[in-house]
Amino acid sequence: MSIKVSDFILQRLREWDVDHVFAYAGDGINGLLAAWGRADDNPRFVQARHEEMAAFEAVGYAKFSGKVGVCAATSGPGAIHLLNGLYDAKLDHVPVVAIVGQTNRSAMGGSYQQEVDLLSLYKDVASEFCEMVTVPEQLPNVIDRAMRTAYAKRTVTAVVIPADVQELDYSPPTHAFKMVPSSLGLAKYAPVPAPDEIARAAEVLNAGEKVAVLIGQGATGARAEVEQLAELLGAGVAKALLGKDALPDDLPYVTGSIGLLGTRPSYELMQDCDTLLVIGSSFPYTQFLPELDQARAVQIDIDPFMVGLRYPFEVNLVGDAKETLKALLPRLKRKKHGAWRKKIEKDTARWWKVMQRRAAVEADPVNPEYVVHALDALLPDDVILAADSGSAANWYARHLRLRGQMRGSLSGTLATMGPGVPYAIGAKFAHPDRPAIALVGDGAMQMNGMAELITAAKYWPSWGDPRLIVAVLNNQDLNQVTWEMRAMSGAPQFLPSQSIPDVPYADFARSIGLDGVRVEKPGEVEAAWHRGLGADRPFVIDFRTDPAVPPIPPHASLDQIEAAATAILKGDSDREAVVRQGLKAKVQEMLPGHRHRTEGPGAGGGEDKGGR
Repeated sequence: MSIKVSDFILQRLREWDVDHVFAYAGDGINGLLAAWGRADDNPRFVQARHEEMAAFEAVGYAKFSGKVGVCAATSGPGAIHLLNGLYDAKLDHVPVVAIVGQTNRSAMGGSYQQEVDLLSLYKDVASEFCEMVTVPEQLPNVIDRAMRTAYAKRTVTAVVIPADVQELDYSPPTHAFKMVPSSLGLAKYAPVPAPDEIARAAEVLNAGEKVAVLIGQGATGARAEVEQLAELLGAGVAKALLGKDALPDDLPYVTGSIGLLGTRPSYELMQDCDTLLVIGSSFPYTQFLPELDQARAVQIDIDPFMVGLRYPFEVNLVGDAKETLKALLPRLKRKKHGAWRKKIEKDTARWWKVMQRRAAVEADPVNPEYVVHALDALLPDDVILAADSGSAANWYARHLRLRGQMRGSLSGTLATMGPGVPYAIGAKFAHPDRPAIALVGDGAMQMNGMAELITAAKYWPSWGDPRLIVAVLNNQDLNQVTWEMRAMSGAPQFLPSQSIPDVPYADFARSIGLDGVRVEKPGEVEAAWHRGLGADRPFVIDFRTDPAVPPIPPHASLDQIEAAATAILKGDSDREAVVRQGLKAKVQEMLPGHRHRTEGPGAGGGEDKGGR
């Protein structure tokens, strides 16, 4: 019995263990849609409200599952809409495959309706592999290469399939000239640097007296080895934002996030160290690393094209983080945990007390730092967190301590608005038996989060654990940009660009069969979190927060932060002036050429290549 090209594509995806495709329909993929019907919706077609959201959901799924995320869209506008989510995947080194339709081959070049030169359009975002299928015999090779490349290079690949090709009978490549057969499967490997390179790295690390470690998402699979290394060397460990879940925050030597959204202990760790080890990270902001002639430095990264960047590393080790550390650890000499380590642990403990004090500051109506700080102690052990860009990312970075098997992520390098809710939805399809929480600003919620609640409403009954909490920090302000304007140029809030409407987010959630609550008093915060965590369906918490609570630069001393918090607690009438003191010059120094939409993680501790 013959099958169509579209049937074979879905069959090949199943053979690659693809169980979900995040998508939106359109006539450019009608053949594929019909094939889905014949395949009893296997792999499952997950209908987003918009193609960009489908791409974000594929990214969230990939980040939290470790598998390739797959998204699909029609030709023309559908394929265009995918791009922002695909760039988010590319810049964060996340494996995603996009399958997009195209007009019939006979219409190409004829300025036909919805005809876009997709190969040119996708040339950058899918630069490692982008191919159009024009005859059935190109399959399965094209699908296999798209999947294999996405996995191996941790990047975006794309397959363009004209509508008429989808309807053709499938015929496999033959044993003939100019036919390209293919095979399934991904070879597993874990490269390790040469022994002499390991020895050189050990010499540098053993010689140091004050060792600092910076980890990114590339260290996620090497938690035990990083802990062992930190104990051997008496080191402190700072984390790029995309590596926030790579090491537990309750370890006393883990100083937290680094960068503009980072912590004071991480800033001091880098300022005072004499030796630096960077593992699985391409953190881009050199000004938050040691002075260029201050520290001897070693880097470990699996990508040979990403070593030697950001800092004058003395040794660059190209290899898998876990296996490289296994080879390195026996060569390291145990250091006494002296003044260096004691200072790191003391400063870190003090930082969390200061964060508690900042969360206790009165605000009108609710302090956003208190909202997130109150969640910290309530986090379920298996929670998955997604933070959106903007001021929400500040509080995610500074107030939530990820422990045990907790997971968390955000848009690290692109720092785009809008992925918080779709990331959490993607996480629920990756782990339907785990609770998920999205922290989003009201700007991101209005941009696309509200519509994507409809997706949650459609699919939540199929999740083993129905809990998906969307916490909206509703301050009626595009708050991160407002504070950047104040800090960088001394400009007041420009209302036409910054002020946004108040929307009853919880009411909207209830109107579509979900649940929610609006919080307008500090005394209601913890109860709202408890309600959300105990809900039997997705739950929206509309927190009315104070836009006058500013982010703080990590280079502000703990004494300055405490003084500002104390002044506000005492009722200083000019709260904003108290906290703004000294911000302008410092933030100008730290943010050369800063622009809108680089708010949030990319501007403060996220990394290019995804905060790896």
